[in-house]
Amino acid sequence: MKLTDPLVSVDWLASHLDRPQLRIFDTTVHMQHKPGGGYLTESGYEDWRKAHIPGAGFLDLAGEFSDPDSEIPFTMPSPERFCQLAAEHGVSDDSAVLLYSHGSVMWATRAWWMFRSVGFDNVAVLDGGWQAWSGGNRPVSSGLDAYPCGQLHPKPQPHLWADREEMQANQQGKGVCTLNALAPTVYSGEDNRYGRPGHIPGSYNVFNGDLLDPESGRFLERDAIREKFKASGALTAERVVVYCGGGISATVDALALLLLGHGNVAVYDGSMSEWVRDEDLPLTLGSEP
Repeated sequence: MKLTDPLVSVDWLASHLDRPQLRIFDTTVHMQHKPGGGYLTESGYEDWRKAHIPGAGFLDLAGEFSDPDSEIPFTMPSPERFCQLAAEHGVSDDSAVLLYSHGSVMWATRAWWMFRSVGFDNVAVLDGGWQAWSGGNRPVSSGLDAYPCGQLHPKPQPHLWADREEMQANQQGKGVCTLNALAPTVYSGEDNRYGRPGHIPGSYNVFNGDLLDPESGRFLERDAIREKFKASGALTAERVVVYCGGGISATVDALALLLLGHGNVAVYDGSMSEWVRDEDLPLTLGSEP
């Protein structure tokens, strides 16, 4: 069973629910802004337990699928660790994985990027997420559904991640376009969400929320997405690196760029959560790169 697009519709899913290779996962995390910077996070496990797409399992991105040795929240675990965990949840090399979340699609796109970064490409995101499924009077399940254990072998793709050193080097140009996926008020520094306001110098703002239809939560049509990226120069850049607060909403931009055919996109996993910790690393205020 081959997934040929990073997005699938609820109609497609409804007609493929009984496919034995399909593995569906809820990836929801709830976040609440803390005064003074940072966020409070809560797993969406209880939501999944109460109601989920039939057969779907749950992946805990805030806990189980974050590197326990990192001081930065949500850091990608090693490819070996990630594949071990995914296999325990039922994913094998020949699986097809479909991801969704409640509310923002960014949790599903984050998990999608994580799978791709370990060399597993047969993975897609449910366009419109839980809202699209549950709002269409489609069947739901409750309880502790689980897939049998699988076997997933890592094939690491390190070029899909950027680190702090690459972000520093990117400020010198060299054909790399750096994008900030946060809201414009956070990008400009008007809204200080991470302890130090502003954005990484030289980075353009393509707000992840502007890539989605505000009513349905689905991705915009490709031509409309293309317009959102045009001013940044990302569409013609040799390489694009996207960041946000913690490498989560940046993956919405990354998926959108893949939809447009860009083949060299990376996510800065540490993002602002790491960058602001070093007072020597500069930040720019205002609406310009």
